[in-house]
Amino acid sequence: MVPSGGKKVKRGILQRLDAGEVVIGDGGFVFALEKRGYVKAGPWTPEAAVEHPEAGASIVGVNCHFDPTISLKTVKLMKEGLEAARLKAHLMAQPLAYHTPDCGKQGFIDLPEFPFGLEPRVATRWDIQKYAREAYNLGVRYIGGCCGFEPYHIRAIAEELAPQRGFLPDASEKHGSWGSGLNMHTKPWVRARARKEYWESLSLASGRPYCPSMSRPDAWGVTKGTAELMQQKEATTDQQLKELFQKQKFKSS
Repeated sequence: MVPSGGKKVKRGILQRLDAGEVVIGDGGFVFALEKRGYVKAGPWTPEAAVEHPEAGASIVGVNCHFDPTISLKTVKLMKEGLEAARLKAHLMAQPLAYHTPDCGKQGFIDLPEFPFGLEPRVATRWDIQKYAREAYNLGVRYIGGCCGFEPYHIRAIAEELAPQRGFLPDASEKHGSWGSGLNMHTKPWVRARARKEYWESLSLASGRPYCPSMSRPDAWGVTKGTAELMQQKEATTDQQLKELFQKQKFKSS
């Protein structure tokens, strides 16, 4: 937004990126709406934004299906491809807010926890601040998130990049940077956590002693063009579901 005659005028993404602005995007609305009861899980359509620069794309990047680490590795490869081809394009990244080091080629949809058991994999605000900084250092200027991202994650991006953007988000009025709000806590060991170094180096525990750190992705061997992957207009029948349940038992055994 830029002032013009006392009024704010909306600018397009390309205008903002061309002007050198760091744009923060939030594509995690589908999962967030489902959690709040506004949409029903089923016929979701996660966006994918991997474009071919030779086709004339102005913004190149990745969206959804993989975590920040994997997504940024992919963007790095794309950047190298652009440079090798002597092409220029803005870079964007909107990864999941879930850690998915164990997922297969199709991403988190192959994980047995998808989509209703993913909460133990949620990235912390500090994970997302690290992602935002790494993305910026890589040259990405459209930095956002997809499924699993919550408002505090987007705030983390905005706070991490406040020096580059020139301002803090409104949500920071009630949030101390790097736990600084803990300096008034009644317990001294909690007050000692009011610093960046503590949260950056913390090794997190899941609190689930009988759960594995990784899952085994479902690998049914289906690929593009397989009948099972064809999108139906009508609802799945009970018989079709029974066949899938039987196949799941067979594949999991």
